[in-house]
Amino acid sequence: MTVRVKDILGCIDRLAPLALAESWDNVGLLVGDGESAVSAVLVGLDPTCGLIDEAIARGANTVVTHHPVIFKPLSAINTASAEGRLLHKALCNGISIIAAHTNFDSASGGVSAVLAAKLGLGELAPLLPASREGEPVGLGCIGSYLPPLAGEEFLRRLREVLQQDRVRVAGVLPEAVPQVAICGGSGSEFAALARDQGAAVYLSAEIKHSTAIWAVENRYCVIDGGHYATEKPAVAELVARLRSAAAGRHWQVEIFESATERPPFQELGGVNPQ
Repeated sequence: MTVRVKDILGCIDRLAPLALAESWDNVGLLVGDGESAVSAVLVGLDPTCGLIDEAIARGANTVVTHHPVIFKPLSAINTASAEGRLLHKALCNGISIIAAHTNFDSASGGVSAVLAAKLGLGELAPLLPASREGEPVGLGCIGSYLPPLAGEEFLRRLREVLQQDRVRVAGVLPEAVPQVAICGGSGSEFAALARDQGAAVYLSAEIKHSTAIWAVENRYCVIDGGHYATEKPAVAELVARLRSAAAGRHWQVEIFESATERPPFQELGGVNPQ
């Protein structure tokens, strides 16, 4: 059976319905032809020139990313720019690019729930529920530890899951953590909601200075785990779900997780700039 790009898109729509995407977002098939036959699928967090190079090297003509390759309307495609070079390379090599962004954030078992499960949280529910009959969907999630986890043990576990030596904490880390609210990626605006719903700790990324000050003033614990680190675990989960769906449909298509993707930030210190 020939698997086409539209089949992969349909599979993603069942796992993370496109209708769940925020109104400002841009998801679905953003580059390519839905009727194209799929040779292999490469899944990554960010649409970059490096990811397209990896797809070419691995013989994958379909790329699935969390962040959209086209977010704002394009007035021009300048192939001298990184963005234009990416699109040019993808089109010249017949590579289709699909985005599963806020639809995957809000889906049942979505980005934040994946991270929560890795942290060992149970009784998961959306932090900001969306109206969709029959499924617990919505942005972020809140979960519990039974019995509560010691604050230092939670921090140790968090660093291990995020694969980071340190995380940024604003406010006061509680001695015991019975509940945690999470919004993988950028979620500074949900800190007060997390507190009001009873979470002892709020974990997200791109925490604003004003939100950090609010946490300090209210003696509440807000943790910035980094955008890449809080969303990256969901990429492996999406690969696993796509592989499972492909196996159930007897598709002879390989689905890879990117092996070259790295966090965009690096920590520098101890060297005086020249």
